[in-house]
Amino acid sequence: MTWLITGGAGYIGAHVARAMADAGERVVALDDLSAGAPERLPADIPLVEGSTLDGALVARVLAEHTVTGVVHLAARKQVAESVAQPLRYYRENVAGLGTLLEAVADAGIERFVFSSSAAVYGNPDVALITEDTPCAPVNPYGETKLAGEWLVRAAGRAHGIATVCLRYFNVAGASAPALADTGVSNIVPMVFDRLTRGEAPRIFGADYPTPDGTCVRDYIHVADLAEAHLAAARGLAEKSLTGDLTVNIGRGEGVSVRELITVIGEVTGDRRAPVVEDRRPGDAPRAVASARLAAETLDWRARRGVPEMVESAWRGWRTRLAQ
Repeated sequence: MTWLITGGAGYIGAHVARAMADAGERVVALDDLSAGAPERLPADIPLVEGSTLDGALVARVLAEHTVTGVVHLAARKQVAESVAQPLRYYRENVAGLGTLLEAVADAGIERFVFSSSAAVYGNPDVALITEDTPCAPVNPYGETKLAGEWLVRAAGRAHGIATVCLRYFNVAGASAPALADTGVSNIVPMVFDRLTRGEAPRIFGADYPTPDGTCVRDYIHVADLAEAHLAAARGLAEKSLTGDLTVNIGRGEGVSVRELITVIGEVTGDRRAPVVEDRRPGDAPRAVASARLAAETLDWRARRGVPEMVESAWRGWRTRLAQ
């Protein structure tokens, strides 16, 4: 088996590429480097610079590297940006996926793992989100992920491609400092950024119907997420997974924003009190995964907790500041 990992030089993609390579899988990465960084990948993982919108390039990579399976992570992923630039998001996330799937079908590749998102669910009012919870995305990013799932399943049925769609929740942490998240759109680096600048963390809304009034989320360590991709890929390679499968990837445990900020304060030593601001439109009071199906079908369970996520992310943050 040789696996093409699109978005393989990104924050999540590089973790997936390294986890699969460390497990003995042959991988090649494709990344347009709009958010990826070549230095995240070891020298023995080939990196091709380019976009999934470039069908000729994708076809050439599949042929030259004798690719037999694809893990597709390349996508735009900022919610606010998707609201401001929906055409760009549909072009890159949906049209790019369609171009990739055409090349995959033409090459006769029979295994495909799709990086989806809990954003497909929108804001369901349930204690645990299962894979049967109705999908009702509330922003263009979530819409493109749901449309992507539809496209993946349809192409799989039409062309004999076994598919897995992984709907993952809030990702944090790093398996090594060099692989840490360099953006500030996710909550952990967002808090780090404010603390580094001498500012208090922000909480958007403290009057939700939750135990402490702040939103509750399911946080997953990026290394656990990478292992879930490896489990899905191996299940497809060994043909223990056939047809199409859609699973949540989370810990199945809720952590409130206030609780998370407390952990960050303990790890960083900066325990300044957060400031409470107005709610953000579209934030759900609670979004926690049911992880039962992933355990049953992928034999996968998250092994790392929130303190380890924050500690590893903080090491990466400090390393970047020191450079």
